[in-house]
Amino acid sequence: MPNAKVLEEKQAIVKELAEKIKSASSGVLVDYKGISVEADTKLRREMRSAGVEYAVIKNTLTSLACKEVGFEDLIPFLNGTSALAISKNDAIAPAKILNAYAKKSGDKFKIKAGFVEGKVISADGVKALADLPPREVLIAKVLGGMNAPISGFVNVLNGNIRGLVVALNAIAEKKANA
Repeated sequence: MPNAKVLEEKQAIVKELAEKIKSASSGVLVDYKGISVEADTKLRREMRSAGVEYAVIKNTLTSLACKEVGFEDLIPFLNGTSALAISKNDAIAPAKILNAYAKKSGDKFKIKAGFVEGKVISADGVKALADLPPREVLIAKVLGGMNAPISGFVNVLNGNIRGLVVALNAIAEKKANA
């Protein structure tokens, strides 16, 4: 049995991790077995620049934090080598970066599962999230879709007004010539 000081430290780690998971907009759990130190350093640098927190934490501690937050569905994925990437602001950033890295590294780096806005998602869900276009592009598509009917309506109204002006102009010319 661990002494009181070690137990207290582990409880503090679990509490801090649970808070991070709870306040995060998304997170991705990966198996990092077999990657080189150089590749890991490059990945961590990319994660930091995107505002993503990436850490290797013992599976038992992560499991306790998941129970505390209500992410019991993540627990079966906590075996072997595990690392967790968490983002508070950008829900897509961890998925995009880790999915691209997993594609490059082959079998050395695998996505296990993840969570988005309080819901646990599978590895396929993480990959689908990674394939989404950036937020700005999605907003532009939505606004473009909303703008198209309005533009069409304005063109129809302009066409009717234009037709009325042409008809009135023809009548005015007829009366002027008569």
